[in-house]
Amino acid sequence: MNDISNLEPKIVWNFFDEICQVPRPSKKEEKIIKYLLDFGKKYNLETVQDEIGNVLIKKAATAGKEDLETLILQSHIDMVCEKNSDVEHDFENDPISTYIEDGWVKAKGTTLGADDGIGVAAQLAVLSSDNIEHPAIECLFTVDEETGLTGAFALQEGFLSGKTLINLDSEDDGELFIGCSGGIDTVISFEMKRRKINKNALSFKVSVNGLKGGHSGDEINKKLGNSNKILGRFLFLLSKEYPIYVSDFNGGNLRNAIPREAFATISIAKKWKGKLKKIFKKFEKDIKNEFSVSEPNVNFSLESIEMPESSVAKQLQKDFIFSLMI
Repeated sequence: MNDISNLEPKIVWNFFDEICQVPRPSKKEEKIIKYLLDFGKKYNLETVQDEIGNVLIKKAATAGKEDLETLILQSHIDMVCEKNSDVEHDFENDPISTYIEDGWVKAKGTTLGADDGIGVAAQLAVLSSDNIEHPAIECLFTVDEETGLTGAFALQEGFLSGKTLINLDSEDDGELFIGCSGGIDTVISFEMKRRKINKNALSFKVSVNGLKGGHSGDEINKKLGNSNKILGRFLFLLSKEYPIYVSDFNGGNLRNAIPREAFATISIAKKWKGKLKKIFKKFEKDIKNEFSVSEPNVNFSLESIEMPESSVAKQLQKDFIFSLMI
């Protein structure tokens, strides 16, 4: 069975399946906002939108629950947009392609968006149902949570009437948490020396991929591999033995996602080609052993390539490698 809309409870998974068809990158939530406004109209529910884009859908209490306090259910409608380098996907226009593997719902080569799409789906299930007893409900859908909690910070006084709020952006089923998480940015600046690459040097593309990745707020303690750190370690190890040059380094896309791929273009003197491959083979073996449990699919490759078009590369320095490994 690969159709997630057949999972139980069907009402929740049907809505999650629908949400996966609606592009919703952070700061570009127009399509999912329209989806929510159309939903409110379809079910004849009071629906309002504030200036920043947050949507509020209200539902009256069921019979016998009118005297209970209003309850606010909240989730965010944007998602982390990450994809593998070999996957063609436009997060502003393409739907998320889902499948089921080993009892888990996954996405094909991209992030799934269950953070916080499953929370949104749960709210819609409550709002659309006719067999769930509840007090008056206010379902709040905030924008741009992943890149700064913009929607939450912009909430205006009087937009909500309830006093109790349950945030549905959690990671553990069947548990309630009281508290919040935080984050910090580190910006490192340093000067780089540039030198021409000797025309007799050899160039290679070094790649790290096959890692699981994950959200930095939840998976950070699971000993997952960080592609930037792994590649940085290799370059640092190599630089201690031989002069090498880096003309390109790319890894990761988002500040709140653990990078799962990284690529570097390096150049080294021809006479050290054999030594390079020997160091590479040992490091590859060590990495696969180190991450044999948490990252069984880690892949580390070294590919001979033509000299980069630009004959100028960054001379490898320890402060450069240190910044990659932080």
